[in-house]
Amino acid sequence: MSGDFNMSMRKFLKQVGVTSQQAIEEAMRNAGPAQTEGRSFTARMVLTIDELDLSHSVEGRIDGKAG
Repeated sequence: MSGDFNMSMRKFLKQVGVTSQQAIEEAMRNAGPAQTEGRSFTARMVLTIDELDLSHSVEGRIDGKAG
């Protein structure tokens, strides 16, 4: 794969990581400690590229802060 391809993919994945973390942190703050402390949450990220008929899903757990 070309350098341009690798660079554009890394830029996209960095944007996904940074903006996703910000969204999760904001949702946790908005929910408040009573709803998040000591709890574990199922998270799912879905990547789609329509032109390539790609749908890729990753699922994992995110733990709330300990009380």
